[in-house]
Formats: sequence, C-alpha cells, structure tokens
Amino acid sequence: MTETKKVRWGIIGPGSIAKAFQGGVAGSKHAELVAIATRNPEKPGLATDFPGARILKGYDALLADKDVDAIYIATPHPGHAEWAIKAAEAGKHVLVEKPMALSAFEIDAIFHAHRKAGTFAGEAFMYRLHPQVKKLGELIASGVIGEVRMIQSSFGFSMGKFQPQHRLFANDLAGGGILDVGGYPVSMSRFIAGAAMGKPFADPIKVSGTAKLNAEGTDDWAAAVLTFENGIVAQVSCAVMANLDNVLRIHGSEGRIEVPEFWFAGGNRDQGLGRIDVIKGGKTETISVNETGHVYAFEADGASEAILAGRHEFAAPGMSWADSLGNARVLDKWRADAGIEFNIEKPVKRVNTLSNRPLASGGTAIPKRSIPGLTKQASAVALGFEDFKTFSSGAILLDAFWEKGGNLFDTAFVYGSGYTEKLFGDWHKSRGTREQSVLIGKGAHSPLVYPDVIAKQLTQSLDRLQTDYVDVYFMHRDNLDVPVGEFVDAMDAEVKAGRIRGPFGGSNWTRERMDQAIAYADKTGKQRPGALSNNFALAEMLDPIWAGCVTSSTPEWKTWLNDRQVTNFSWSSQARGFFTDRAGRDKTDNEELVRVWYNEQNFGRRDRAIELTNKLGHSPIHVALAYVLAQPFPSIPLIGPRTLGELDDSIKAFDIKLTPEDLKWLEDGK
Repeated sequence: MTETKKVRWGIIGPGSIAKAFQGGVAGSKHAELVAIATRNPEKPGLATDFPGARILKGYDALLADKDVDAIYIATPHPGHAEWAIKAAEAGKHVLVEKPMALSAFEIDAIFHAHRKAGTFAGEAFMYRLHPQVKKLGELIASGVIGEVRMIQSSFGFSMGKFQPQHRLFANDLAGGGILDVGGYPVSMSRFIAGAAMGKPFADPIKVSGTAKLNAEGTDDWAAAVLTFENGIVAQVSCAVMANLDNVLRIHGSEGRIEVPEFWFAGGNRDQGLGRIDVIKGGKTETISVNETGHVYAFEADGASEAILAGRHEFAAPGMSWADSLGNARVLDKWRADAGIEFNIEKPVKRVNTLSNRPLASGGTAIPKRSIPGLTKQASAVALGFEDFKTFSSGAILLDAFWEKGGNLFDTAFVYGSGYTEKLFGDWHKSRGTREQSVLIGKGAHSPLVYPDVIAKQLTQSLDRLQTDYVDVYFMHRDNLDVPVGEFVDAMDAEVKAGRIRGPFGGSNWTRERMDQAIAYADKTGKQRPGALSNNFALAEMLDPIWAGCVTSSTPEWKTWLNDRQVTNFSWSSQARGFFTDRAGRDKTDNEELVRVWYNEQNFGRRDRAIELTNKLGHSPIHVALAYVLAQPFPSIPLIGPRTLGELDDSIKAFDIKLTPEDLKWLEDGK
C-alpha cells in the first residue's frame, strides 16, 4: 500500500486558533504537524495541545528548521506580514490566519515575496474549503432561486465588556470587528456575487461602510454596503460587542437561501455537517452535505495539496491571491470610511520595514548617476508615489525603492492635495534618510502660475516635507503672460535663501521659453535654469494628456537637449501603457491611448520594441524605459509603480544597454 505523501507543518503562535488548526491537520490526508514555535516554550499545556510536535523557542528557529515545509501563522494580526515575508525568504510555504495582513498593500507585499521564492501562500478562511461552500456555489449557479438580487451576511459576537488590552480591542494589535471577522461576510458576498456571474468571485464596484468606535479607536460593531456590477447589493455586518444572528441570506427573484451559522458549517471548530435552506413558494428544502470531517481539515488539505502540486495559491473556492487582494481592498475602504487607522500603521511606530527590519542602504539594483548642478549622486530613475493614501501603504514602496538603491523622489505641491509631500516627510523623518535623498519639489501649477506663488507654495511644501530645502525645483507649468525673468528672479531668490540647493527649471516649458530664461539669467547674473521636466518617451505624445503639457520627444527637442545638455526628468516615460498589451492597432477602447499615442510612427516604434525584446527576453516596456535612460543628454525617467512587482519590473530596464545605433533603429527603423 502506497503511503500518502504529506506536507510537514509548523505553527507560529500556538494560541486557540492554532489548536483548531492542529485538529484539522490531525484529521487531514496530506498534512502533519511536526513543530511549533513559541516565545515561551515552558508555557503549560503546549505538549498536550500540540501532541507529537517539537516545541521550538522563537519563530526564527522554525524558519531555520529543515524538517518543516510549511508554516501556519497564527500570531496577532500585526505579525502576519512580517512572518509571512520572512518565511518566503526562508523558502517556506505559508498559510496565514485571516486577515492575511492589515491592508491590501501588505498582502500584495506578501505575495510578491512568495512569487519570488516560488512558494505557496494562502489566507486561512477555512470556511471556503468546506464542501458546503462548493455546494452553495452550485445552487446559485443553477438558478434555484432565480436571479440573485441581495445578500445579507453577518459575523458578530459579544465580548461582554470593553477590554482595552485584549487583542480584539487593542489598537496596537489591530483590534476590532472589521479585521477580525468582517472579512468573512465580505468574502462570502464576493463569492456569491461571483457565482451568480459564473466566476470564482466578484469585486464590488462601490463600497460604503461605517462603524461604532471605542476608546481604542477600533470598531465594536460595523456595517457596510457592497454594490456589484451585475446589480447585486450586499449588506455585511460584524461585531465584537453585539451578538448578531450570523445567518447568511441570499435573496433571489424566485426565492431565497438561508444558511445558519455559516462560518462553521452549522457546527463548531471541530465539525460542521453543513445546512442550506432553500425557501421558495412557501416551502423550505433543507440540503446538507453531511460532512463529518474536522472543519479545519479541509483548509489543511487544500493548502497541502496545492503545495504538493507546486501551486502558489489555493484552488477555488479557496482564497486565491486575487481573491484575497480583492477582499482586503473592501476592508481597506470599510476601515477608511469608518475612520480607522491603527497607530501601528503610522510613522511614529512604523519605523521599520514591513518585515520589521531597519531600513538598509547600499543597494545597487538601481544605479546612481551625476546630475549637473547637484553635489549628490542621484538614482538613475526618480520615484513618484502620488497614488498612496496612507503612510503604511506608501512606506512599503518607498522602503523597497531605497533598499534597491533609489534615492531620487518626485513630489509636487498639488499631488494628492499635498498628501504626497506629507507622506515623504513622514517617511524620511522616521527613516533618517533626508540628507542622502535627492528631493524634487514642484509648485506654481495652473491656474496659480505667478512669481509670488513660488515662495508661498514652497513654504507650505517644506513644512509638509519636514525639511528646509529641496534638491531640485520645477515650476509645474508656465504662464506666457508673465515675463520669464520674473520667474527666474523668484526661483533664484529661493536658491540664495538656501531653500533650493540644486538645479531649477520648468515642467512643461517650451524650448523658446527655456532659452529666454537662460539668456535672462546670464544677463543678470542669476542662476541659470538647468533642468526640465517634460514628457519624453520612445512614443511621441501627439496630443497633450492634460492641458498645458509639453512633450520633448520630437527631433527638434532631442537636438536641443543634446546641444545644451539640459537634464530632463521625463514624466510618462513609458507612454502610459502604449508599450503594453493594453495598446494595439485593433484596440481602440481606451480614449487616452488612442488620442495621445496612436499613429503609424508610434506603432512602428512599438513593433520594433517588441522585435527587440523577443531577442532579449524582456518586455517592450523595458525597452521603452531603457530608451529614455540611454539618451546622449542627462535623461532621468520618473516612474510610478504601484506595487513591489511593478517596481521590480521597471528595474529590469537596467539590464538592457542600448547603443546609439539601437536608439536610431527604434526611432526610424534604419
């Protein structure tokens, strides 16, 4: 008889939920528990609660254990991302107790680490692997209640009294119902909406949430409404201080489905037979999957089977990576609507990286270069990060950029109504990186493009940035009704005041205007404008993306930049998706792409970029970025990755070294 192959599991955080998982492993086919890690190996009851498992002191010991294949992470919420990432670095698969991390950005960072490691990572919504869920999905898809219209789903219990130090309430432990149990009704609603559309899950197009907060600033009870593209509306609720009925209700055009105590399949942590009531025409039909196995055995086997098959994520109806990310985005919005940001997500406490290590310096993945007018070396690309709305989300990308060798940062007075500047200020203050950073500031955007605005806005910017100077400064737009000398005077005054300590110039300025500004500065003994921030890309911008924008991609511009050796910090340096699969001669659904980039010259350049990348084993977008980097004048692309994966992808451009002949061939095919 052939012995069934098993995955050897270890547990980090041997608390009550870990004991439930141990019961599941004991009843599984493909998993065995071999070790647990605890900070207190002398704690009574460990040997009884986790029979047969070796007891290791400290979580690092489990990561280093060669006899452990996979790790179940059951620490309080704030430790999930740290140990999931460290596990990936150690080559270990992970099953992370829900919520996988505090936000979608943290979860994406976990998946990024496991994608690089080639390991499995799953979120432990154990109910999703119980046979009851598959049966429910089949019933919805069969149309037994007609067209699904509304979903009501709750998971709430009462702790009886407020306990500020308890993990369910404590701010520093990311307490509250939304993160602890709110993910259940959200994930179930997304599953049902997806089943109604023939998909594993669906993401809502609108989320509106609220909550009652306690003295810790965490939620005692909360509710949200989710709206899906097919018209389904879901009402979800959760609580740690209210006993909700915890009945799942699915309302259709011809009846409804009710599932009592859905999260444990009508039972408890040990067993749930599974009960589904189909109510239509005044009659109730009760359907049961009659499953007698341990409730947690199904997720233990689901994860183990994926690992044995070499998969990185759960198979449906388990939570895939995209499913977990979609679920977390709903929880992020729900929390934001309720006004919940944990202290541990703020700069005063989040002083380390997501893996809980001090920020490292000296990375070489992003090379450094000299910029005329700057005494510091700057990275060959500048990071823009205006899409981030919280410190904890933005810091993930800023930390990674820095550790890869990046030190050039692009901010502006108008970005995020000032939030980008505040985010960078909080980041460099908490990390101690200001003097090694090269900081770009921008001000005087339309309609406020006047000389006196420069100093006023720079004062506000420096306050947000928590510094007394920027390294590079640009006027964000130009105003041709104002003599250019007045702008030069205003920027030169900031140089003399020490608030601009490097080159200044114009973003979206014409050649003629720059020539006039340089001539004025030379005549009056002021600092010359020494930098531009205009669009520059392999594809020429045919129509301005936004009003007042200027492209420097034309032959005349290239000659001008090369002759004067003026540094250009290029925005939209990869033509905003033109060199990805989003564009193509037959793809005309994106108005911006068509209007701004579509002509035969640009498509010819795109064709040649594709041809070159087929030879090099890269992507066309890498060639597009390498093109900007390889110019014979100082050319620095501004990049705006939203995820760690996008950042790593951008860095691949440094592997491509284009010659002058390559540049010419990409431009005109000759």
